[in-house]
Amino acid sequence: MNPLLVVLIALAVIVAFVIVRGIRIVPQQRGWVVERLGRFNRVLEPGLNVIIPIVDAVPYRFDLRETPVDIPKQVCITLDNTQVSVDGVLYFQITDARAAAYGTSDPVAAVVQLAQTTMRSAVGRLHLDQVLSSRQELNTEVVSALDEAAINWGVKVLRYEIRDISPPEEVLRAMELQITAEREKRAMIARSEGEKQQQINISEGERQQQINLAEGERQARILEAQGQGKAIQLVAEATANAIGAIAASLQTPGGEQAMRMQVAKDYIVQWGHLAKEGTAVVIPADTGDLSRMVATAMRIADLPAGAAAGGEDGR
Repeated sequence: MNPLLVVLIALAVIVAFVIVRGIRIVPQQRGWVVERLGRFNRVLEPGLNVIIPIVDAVPYRFDLRETPVDIPKQVCITLDNTQVSVDGVLYFQITDARAAAYGTSDPVAAVVQLAQTTMRSAVGRLHLDQVLSSRQELNTEVVSALDEAAINWGVKVLRYEIRDISPPEEVLRAMELQITAEREKRAMIARSEGEKQQQINISEGERQQQINLAEGERQARILEAQGQGKAIQLVAEATANAIGAIAASLQTPGGEQAMRMQVAKDYIVQWGHLAKEGTAVVIPADTGDLSRMVATAMRIADLPAGAAAGGEDGR
């Protein structure tokens, strides 16, 4: 075989080896750590990169995207010595590929273990009721502790979410009984408050009714008094008008004689009524002398005595 051909073939193999081993295409959001002769050299950027074969190696490859990881269920003991099982989901992101490669042998396992120990510690400082009602506080505490410790690992802890908190069966039954008793208590309180308010409303209604009745009676009495006053006023005005008319008629010719005749007539009518209505009647001594009775009536009407006497003499 031609030695030149052998050399060309060898060069071709070397070039192919260099191309295959020396060219690295890094995907987006990935971090590849390059070591040269066993020492850290650089982190390859996304895209086409060239390394020296045999001399350079890529022992660590990390995903720089946000990564969820399940936190296995573990048993925690609360401050009141109750065992609860807690599991969750942790979201983290590798931000420094070099620190993730050399800060710890397994950053994911380190984060998971630290999350479990932090959760056990946080639950141990709380009573069971507080654990069940303080999920957000527990999540925040775990994230804070992990974020502080994971700086040297090149890891950024984004959030932690508790997935389930499971107390023992006997505790669940006791909690159900407590909840039932609490609901019955609230129902009784609400019912008693309703009855109390009902009694208050009834008493307020009766009180307002009495006030309205008293006010109505007062207004009725006022209106009745006003009506009586008005009636008395009208009667007095009518009487005054009648007296004025009588006085005016007495000034006309023949008015006095007409009034005497009317007085005598009314006198006789009233005596007739007395005789009908009563069984015992007091009769004046001069009932037989009609002229004298008329004269007496005229004197009551404030007519001059001489006029009355003159009438008697004329008769």
